[in-house]
Amino acid sequence: MNGFVGRASGWVRIGVLALLWGSTFLWIELALDALSPVQVTFSRCVLGSAALLAACRRSGLRLPKDRRVWGRVLVAAFFCNALPFALFSFGQQSVDSGIAGVLSATTPLWSLLIGVVVGSERGLRPARLGGLLLGFAGVVVIFAPWRATGSGGWAALAILVAAASYAVGFVCMGRFLVGRGTPTLSLSAAQLVAATALTAPTLPAGGLTPVEIGPITLVAVVILGVVSTGVTFHLTYRNIAAEGATNTATVGYLLPVVSVALGVVVLGEEFGLRTALGMAVVLIGVGLVRRQVRPPEPEQGPELGPAPAPAPAPAPAVAVSAARRAPAGPSRRRGTPPPGAGSRTG
Repeated sequence: MNGFVGRASGWVRIGVLALLWGSTFLWIELALDALSPVQVTFSRCVLGSAALLAACRRSGLRLPKDRRVWGRVLVAAFFCNALPFALFSFGQQSVDSGIAGVLSATTPLWSLLIGVVVGSERGLRPARLGGLLLGFAGVVVIFAPWRATGSGGWAALAILVAAASYAVGFVCMGRFLVGRGTPTLSLSAAQLVAATALTAPTLPAGGLTPVEIGPITLVAVVILGVVSTGVTFHLTYRNIAAEGATNTATVGYLLPVVSVALGVVVLGEEFGLRTALGMAVVLIGVGLVRRQVRPPEPEQGPELGPAPAPAPAPAPAVAVSAARRAPAGPSRRRGTPPPGAGSRTG
């Protein structure tokens, strides 16, 4: 029962994270109507960090003080926040939000590829290798380099690099930050603060231009920063702590469903046959990548045969030394006949 509840809660976290994360592409698209990519990136980092800092203060938590932790936070903030946020904002100037979500679903594929390169994925099975190749083939179908002209090809490439950057960031968060004594809320707040500091120097490149923000753009920016960045990023940290970086990356499987549905319903984006075919190929590929044999758990002894008998506990050292000092037979005085000698008959 506890295992079922744990799996159910895990799926609930994944589902909520997919809904919030998948809607990010819609809010970016709406925010770009009035803001530049640099302004969108910086505003979501500022609003997201402000929301998490307020949550930390309400919970009585503080930001990390260790310099080594902050050094790791800066690296994770670059790969998981500053760089992908900027690339998504740049790419969605020319790429629809639905296709951006489909291309972002390649994060699990990049995670596997990074694992193969660094050596953490050994003994790659044919099914997973085939899924890796199939997934990238689906990306090529969506990307359609033979049809891309102008900035569209570069925009799609930027989104692919952003998806790969997410994979690197998840690995950094899972290996060097989670499970080392710092609460996930403090880590997520610190990382968005670091992302804000990394993004601020880019403001002169189009981020200081005066803009007129309408009600729709304002709502989109606030939701993008507070919910789709602050809340979503904290849920990502919690999920990495609970299930690991690789399993958290699988939330990308559901992003195309959310992003494409919102793009078609809200923005009236087209959903052609080529995009549908590419999305299906990508999802089949990532499904094959997730097919892996789980190692048997030691608690499941009956399935693996009878468990070996436990080894006898060693005798205490005092008892062993006493036994060594004691004679092999019963003690008797010199000249005393052994027991039973008088009862012998000739």
